[in-house]
Amino acid sequence: MRISPDGQYLAMTVDRGEQDVLTVLRTKDLSIVKVNQLPDEKSVGSFYWTSPNRLIFNSVRKIGSYARPFATGEWYAVNADGSQPRPLIFYGTRDATQRGKTVGDERFSLLDALKDDDQNVMMTASYPRSATGAGTEVVLMDTLTGRRKSLARAPRDDCGIALDEKKEPRFAVCYDRYDEEGNYSDAHNELYRRDAEGKWVLVNSSKSSGKRVEILGTAADGTVYATQGDGRKPSAFGVLNTSDGSFKTLHQDPVAEISDLIYAADDDTVIAAVTEAGAPQVTLVNEDHPDSELYASLSAAFPGQFVNFSSATRDGTKIVVSVRSDSNPGELYLYDRETGKARFLMKSREWIDADKMASVKPISFKSRDGLQIYGYLTLPKGSNGKNLPLIVNVHGGPMGPRDNWVFQFENQMFANRGYAVLQVNYRGSGGFGKAFEEMAYGQWAQGIMNDVIDGTRWAVKQGYADGDRICIYGGSFGGYASLMAPAREPGLFKCAFGYVGNYSAAIQMKLSDTSKREDGMRYLIRAYGSTKAEQDAMSPLSYANQLKLPIYLAAGARDARCPPEHTEAMAKALTAAGNLPVGVIIQTGEG
Repeated sequence: MRISPDGQYLAMTVDRGEQDVLTVLRTKDLSIVKVNQLPDEKSVGSFYWTSPNRLIFNSVRKIGSYARPFATGEWYAVNADGSQPRPLIFYGTRDATQRGKTVGDERFSLLDALKDDDQNVMMTASYPRSATGAGTEVVLMDTLTGRRKSLARAPRDDCGIALDEKKEPRFAVCYDRYDEEGNYSDAHNELYRRDAEGKWVLVNSSKSSGKRVEILGTAADGTVYATQGDGRKPSAFGVLNTSDGSFKTLHQDPVAEISDLIYAADDDTVIAAVTEAGAPQVTLVNEDHPDSELYASLSAAFPGQFVNFSSATRDGTKIVVSVRSDSNPGELYLYDRETGKARFLMKSREWIDADKMASVKPISFKSRDGLQIYGYLTLPKGSNGKNLPLIVNVHGGPMGPRDNWVFQFENQMFANRGYAVLQVNYRGSGGFGKAFEEMAYGQWAQGIMNDVIDGTRWAVKQGYADGDRICIYGGSFGGYASLMAPAREPGLFKCAFGYVGNYSAAIQMKLSDTSKREDGMRYLIRAYGSTKAEQDAMSPLSYANQLKLPIYLAAGARDARCPPEHTEAMAKALTAAGNLPVGVIIQTGEG
């Protein structure tokens, strides 16, 4: 939810099943001003206030109830009351781009809503310049007419651009997508600063300095926030001097990367950094700022929950505060700085009673090679937490995604039926540093499975789980793990459910959308191996005759990332091996 700059309106997206719509409410009484619905079953994605009366938003498509929406690349603007709608970026025509239409492969994202400019916003446009590289341009977009003006171009391919305190394109962080051996990797980057003449000057190269720098934003006083790391441990958050490249650390967690920043309500000053090895840990980094005291006070009012400033009015007098936890899907409050009171606005999924939900316990254990692994254990409400039937719910990825300490419908449903649920942030998971993430390469069937298996055995050894009642479940790479882990450790799991799993390297490297890009294919080769023998060894399909447990398979007929051919081939192989799956679903219309 976002409050308008003058505090008169609140905007939010509302899920209507196949579509998410943009709803505008009056702040004073929460009455509906306008519901904005896109045509062609497109949903509203991200949205932002560009003035006290106007919003900009992009469109996404939802394919299936479990699939993550994907952006269409289109952007729109509209007034709070629904008047003056304007498509800013859309596809399907070859008319002049100066009238809010675009063609080709450009993709736009919002860079800054320009709170002191009620008509224009800054956007970045990314466009392919080669099979492996993309250029980046910063444009000023008029939200009333759709006209745009080029302000700056990145110094090279594969860059992100950040603004200075005057909202000028000032910094570029550019990535080397391949290492010295030609493997797909973004281990190295370069930081550039744009001088007064518009020339880009190199400030830091991680190849030479050994330090990888990422720009996060610039405060109104010119303070440049950044992260800096050597790739071996989680990056530090701090302040960067872009003239000489020196860095002042404000916070660095020994285990987890910075997952979020909390900003003061009325400017771009960072007051706290958030890390998530387990539950969110908030560290104040600017204790002298008055909003640090306010944040601490609000957090104390909601013990055991994660509090954040969702949005604020331009003058910072009214703040939308979000509150969530492992048992609370989310609540929104409106804090009035003048009265010092917080007014309840609404809650997400109001039918959920947080007091009846299961708690999620952060856990950690050592994998067999000594690597410290973190995760979560959900225990049924009211149970003694001992000798429970266990579902090992493996997240997708494997590189980048992770499990978090949040309300999770699936796990709450399992816990409500009496099951404990184990989630393992195995090697390769995001949020624990680049070195931890890159441990996944070549280790899908070995190191990652060891983490999942050792976590399961840990739960049994600790007395949480009954060793004779354990099932494994997951989607995408989690589906892969749901069949590979039982093949690696026969007898540990008593059943398996593979959802949209990728079971065959050959199928993934031929039919998936990842394989259609050169960088995607390089990633798959690095992950699976370059020879057929290596790829077969990494494929659960190769171990069908070793899988003796009950197995259920499900897939979406429209899944481009893990095509349904995976599930069809796995079901056929299991049947040929004498283990007819308990069930196989290829759901039409699902991604």
